[in-house]
Amino acid sequence: MASPAVLPISNPQSTGESQPSTTTTSSSSSPSPYLKVKTFLTRLLGYTRHALSNRRPWIELVDRTAFSRPESLTEAASRVRKNFSYFRVNYLTLLALVLAVSLLSHPFTLVILLSLLAAWLFLYSFRPSDQPLVIMGRTFSDFETLICLVTVTVIVIFLTSVGSLLITAGMVGMGIVCAHGSFRMPEDLFLDEQETSGGPGLFSFIGGAASSAAAAAAAAGGPNMMSRV
Repeated sequence: MASPAVLPISNPQSTGESQPSTTTTSSSSSPSPYLKVKTFLTRLLGYTRHALSNRRPWIELVDRTAFSRPESLTEAASRVRKNFSYFRVNYLTLLALVLAVSLLSHPFTLVILLSLLAAWLFLYSFRPSDQPLVIMGRTFSDFETLICLVTVTVIVIFLTSVGSLLITAGMVGMGIVCAHGSFRMPEDLFLDEQETSGGPGLFSFIGGAASSAAAAAAAAGGPNMMSRV
């Protein structure tokens, strides 16, 4: 008597194991928003450290023997221009310190600004493009999210005390910088020819810092953020 034929049996477990691995790989290919924010902050911190490494010695900034009253308004303006070119990183640091002291003395304003920054980062800049924003059962597109964030930012900055605080802190910081620049004699400063004639001033340095922050955000956000810009 012949033995019965053995039928081949496929193992469904092996095919079921291969599919989750593909799903896991595809889901892990897009980093989470928290990882993107961490990358952005790391890059921004690196840009800040690089900029601060170009600051002048603080002892030169507070050298009492180099202070004298300017003889005319033209001389004061010339001193301010030369000192801006030489101490631009130090002046920017002073402005940041004045702003930080103002915000720390008003904790409610600081919390509002941090909340606004977090909303921009997590709801728009670093949110994955394949995950729409859903609030209370309503789905918002990227354009609607952008309009909402811009509207909230305008209301917070210009229609509350936050804007007046920022403007006051900026004016106080600029007053300190202009007063120091007009009374500090720049004759003992070793300025390069490029710095004295057409070197970057304080506001161009602020623009460079802002562009560096934007570059860090673009590098951290990747294609998702670039597609929204």
